[in-house]
Amino acid sequence: MKFGKTIKIFLIDGDPNGRLSCELSNWTGKAYKIPRIKVKDCNDRNDLISTGVYLLLGKDEEGKDLVYIGEAESILKRLTQHLNQKDFWNETIVFISKDENLNKAHIKYIENRLHEIAKSAKRYKIENSVTPTQSAISESDRAEMEEFIENVKMLVNTLGHKVFDERREFKPKLKQETFSIKSARGAEAQGEPSSEGFVVFKGSKAASSIVISMTPSFIRLRQKLIDEGVLVDRGEYYEFPEDYIFSSPSTAAVMVMGRNANGLTEWKQKNGKTLKEFETNEKSAIV
Repeated sequence: MKFGKTIKIFLIDGDPNGRLSCELSNWTGKAYKIPRIKVKDCNDRNDLISTGVYLLLGKDEEGKDLVYIGEAESILKRLTQHLNQKDFWNETIVFISKDENLNKAHIKYIENRLHEIAKSAKRYKIENSVTPTQSAISESDRAEMEEFIENVKMLVNTLGHKVFDERREFKPKLKQETFSIKSARGAEAQGEPSSEGFVVFKGSKAASSIVISMTPSFIRLRQKLIDEGVLVDRGEYYEFPEDYIFSSPSTAAVMVMGRNANGLTEWKQKNGKTLKEFETNEKSAIV
């Protein structure tokens, strides 16, 4: 069960585009979000001399998200080194402990787990050349670090990056709703609405071809998805080898069916209820 959280964000420079600190109520951890161009100004942050973990965040030449996950016994010293060593990043998110309770073994464990979670989520390309080694810590320390990691994941998302978020938004079993499409030319897909749009599930099948009346912008998008391996040619159909998030149910339906479509009416539950009917009923229940 999820509970409400109080997050305190402080604009250190009085500028929303500048440095900020982020704290959770009843948590000994603390986050900093620092633009690359502001790292040189961080000598006024004494706690950044301490042990912690960090993410370097940026984009590649094609605009795809990149992340480097690291640890250091002196965060500020390491970030200063990265100014000369790595040029892809434009901001960093740092995590330390306010009570200085993180030791080298702790941060190595956290670094490894964050790398593992980011790799599984497949949201960002990971810039680490090698997988961080996981340190051996006690069972009680491991439990504490796993709790620390859950807060790291939440705050990284709050600060604008979905590095660790699964594409599917898992809900309580009774409320999790799966929708499907079965159509011509091999189309057979499953998915669910999410806060980002609509997720088409791994293993779903898209039509083997498109109709000539399909909107040109959708034709270009579908070809882009094929070129990037989001859709893989299996002969009689195209397959989604991984979950993929579309900006809307309609875009998802068009890519699956190979023709123009209204996703609100094409995506249906097993009982035949459309996504439109489902959303209308949910809203009615709330009112």
